[in-house]
Amino acid sequence: MIWGMKEMPDLKQLSHAEKDELICRLWPLQFELAKLMARVTELETRLGKNSRNSNKPPGLDGLTKPAPKSSRVVSGLKRGGQPGHKGTTLERSTTPDEVIIHPLPEICDACGKFLDQTVTTVLPECRQVFDIPQPSYSVTEHRIEEGRCACGKVHCGTFPASVVGPTQYGPGVKALVVHLTQHHMMPVERTAGLIGDLYRLPIATGTVMRMIDETAEVLAPTVACIAEGITQSVAAGADETGMRVAAKLHWLHTLATSMSTWMGVHPKRGSEAIEEFAFIPRFAGILSHDGWMPYRHYTTCQHALCNAHHVRELRAIAESSKDAWPQQMINLLYRAHAEVDAATKRCLSQQRIDALRTQYRRILTVGESLNPPAPSSGRRGRTRQSDATNLLARLREYENDVLRFTFNPNAPFTNNIAEQAIRMCKVKQKVSGCFRTLKGAAAFCTIRSYLATLHKQNFNLYHSLVQALQGAVPQPRFG
Repeated sequence: MIWGMKEMPDLKQLSHAEKDELICRLWPLQFELAKLMARVTELETRLGKNSRNSNKPPGLDGLTKPAPKSSRVVSGLKRGGQPGHKGTTLERSTTPDEVIIHPLPEICDACGKFLDQTVTTVLPECRQVFDIPQPSYSVTEHRIEEGRCACGKVHCGTFPASVVGPTQYGPGVKALVVHLTQHHMMPVERTAGLIGDLYRLPIATGTVMRMIDETAEVLAPTVACIAEGITQSVAAGADETGMRVAAKLHWLHTLATSMSTWMGVHPKRGSEAIEEFAFIPRFAGILSHDGWMPYRHYTTCQHALCNAHHVRELRAIAESSKDAWPQQMINLLYRAHAEVDAATKRCLSQQRIDALRTQYRRILTVGESLNPPAPSSGRRGRTRQSDATNLLARLREYENDVLRFTFNPNAPFTNNIAEQAIRMCKVKQKVSGCFRTLKGAAAFCTIRSYLATLHKQNFNLYHSLVQALQGAVPQPRFG
């Protein structure tokens, strides 16, 4: 028996039986070792993933946040504003609200004489201070007249339709509450406290919630028009993210263009939600997304894959494998994007498009030679493949969707426009924890869709909310 020995035995001294025993014991261990090594590699790769090289949100990076690594190409220019750049500054007002003239000193510091009889002139030089006055609120009291006609009938005036109670908050207060909670993502209680501190106007958290629900009801028809306009657009981005509603996982769905944003919440993530919202099934433009399969079920539109996702995955593979092909693919994608941006009407020549495709396929071939598919395990279902193998297969199968931005000027390079739309919703969830009711989550999506659209179109959000709550909802451009 040789298994108790701590040192390597002399194989020449072993009998045939002992050698056979050694081989029989070591042979299965090599397969176990290969499995363990693969598992270690998988765990190290998973441990090394962060928001910079994967789809993990920055909030999961913890205290060991990755050092920022910019993808920008060095321009060679000096830092700061470039020659010819028109800067911005606080412009002087031609109609100041108050002018203060500072008089001469009482005594001349040279001779000691009083200056009270000196003839003075106001110099043209002036300095202005911009400040805000002490916030305050006004109270408007409504009364009605009563009178008796000559025939004896008594007539009374009527209160405005918007004045329904003995006391109530006006549209300015409601607009401020909605602006703070739905655009700046402040919690309800802190919003009520801030208004109390600034204006000395008491407001309850329940009243804040009723204001939000009222605003969502007013804006719902306009948001429906925004969503319908997006379905008529030449290109739009789609995305979804988890949202906690009533202590359960729901999903926030979004469709976004450069001019419009729509959001909706649903208990489901996949086709059931997409079909119920019914916007993507009617969309006939270019749909940009992250490659999630339920989007691919719809063939009325063309698909464009988000290259920001590809770059993050390629970066993770480059860091774990130390191979050169992932960085070569990153460089190719960024170079192609820069060429498209610099091209007239964002159109490349067919010759240049073919050259990019050739380089693209050459890099994939190199990657595939280094990451061949794993052989079938003999079990039911698909054999588990490495991240690199899966990414290479996706880049190969959906080549047109990856490179659509090179030959279609309407196709975006990334799906950032949709990801940016839901980013602030994640901030809202992080600040407030979750939405207590589905109605509250739906109200947030409605108001956020309206405000995000107006923000893209350079509306003043607060004044727009005031007008909406006065009965005249400002209408953005649709589509």
